[in-house]
Amino acid sequence: MVTRFQKGKNRAARVRAKLEKTKPRLSVFRSLRHIWAQVIDDRLGVTVAAASSKALGKKRSNVEVAREVGKTLAERAIEKKIENVVFDRGAYKYHGQVRSLAEGAREGGLKF
Repeated sequence: MVTRFQKGKNRAARVRAKLEKTKPRLSVFRSLRHIWAQVIDDRLGVTVAAASSKALGKKRSNVEVAREVGKTLAERAIEKKIENVVFDRGAYKYHGQVRSLAEGAREGGLKF
């Protein structure tokens, strides 16, 4: 029997397998209260830029806060001379907060 947790891990592995490996990836993690995003260079194995609703001082994360996190992350990534990334949504559907974060990152100047 496959558990709900294992289904999520399988979906995340499927998504990551399809990503282009030459560009840094914008990875998203979402909890019930906050949303985190980071730009990771997998070739070097380092996090280049990161942003979260917790670091912005927001008590709860919603669609508007996720957009702010995306814009903040884009600004930090562009400071480090990274403009092209691939979007790694993990096991999350491209909907709601995840979609808003992606749109905010695009507004901030990231291309994916």
